[in-house]
Amino acid sequence: MKLGKYIDHTILKADATSDMVKKLCAEAREYGFASVCVNPYFTSLVSKELEGTDVKTCVVIGFPLGANTKEVKAFETKQAIENGAQEVDMVINVGALKERNYKAVQEDIEAVVKEAKGKALVKVIIETCLLTDEEKVKACEISKAAKADFVKTSTGFSTGGAKKEDVALMRKTVGEDMGVKASGGIRNYETAMEMIEAGANRIGASIGVSLVGGGY
Repeated sequence: MKLGKYIDHTILKADATSDMVKKLCAEAREYGFASVCVNPYFTSLVSKELEGTDVKTCVVIGFPLGANTKEVKAFETKQAIENGAQEVDMVINVGALKERNYKAVQEDIEAVVKEAKGKALVKVIIETCLLTDEEKVKACEISKAAKADFVKTSTGFSTGGAKKEDVALMRKTVGEDMGVKASGGIRNYETAMEMIEAGANRIGASIGVSLVGGGY
């Protein structure tokens, strides 16, 4: 199995520079990764760097806290797509979920899905490390009801990252028709494969090249 096609090659840290992003794009082209995932500022640069390849431009929305309003997330999505994004990874409103304001959570996701429809995949980051299993299931159910394309474990900026148990629970909840992305703290090939075996069909990682080794 070729791991490369599963990987969203990611750089989201605050001190990322254009040269660092260009290096990531070059690696993604070489290894045939699924996408390069960046903050909105770099959307146009990544889209240009990946032009003519199968590697997608992926942009985070409402990142990393998810506490923006739905209108802001919708605008971020619209602008990202205009600048070349083909996939968007949005963070849910975690606080709204925890206080069981499920209507607000669904409307938040739907605002992004509406802007992206027919133009970009939507992955919903549920931030599993902050949720109970019951809340993880509810977040996945709401994401599916909102017609998102994927659910994703983590931002990598909170108290923990992906766990295979969470991936398995998310896959069980959304079924086979929706994507599951494992992201955060995946540091070696073995862990990446555990995530895929648990049901992930995307892996978010900043160290994609060392994950694949020679087996891309």
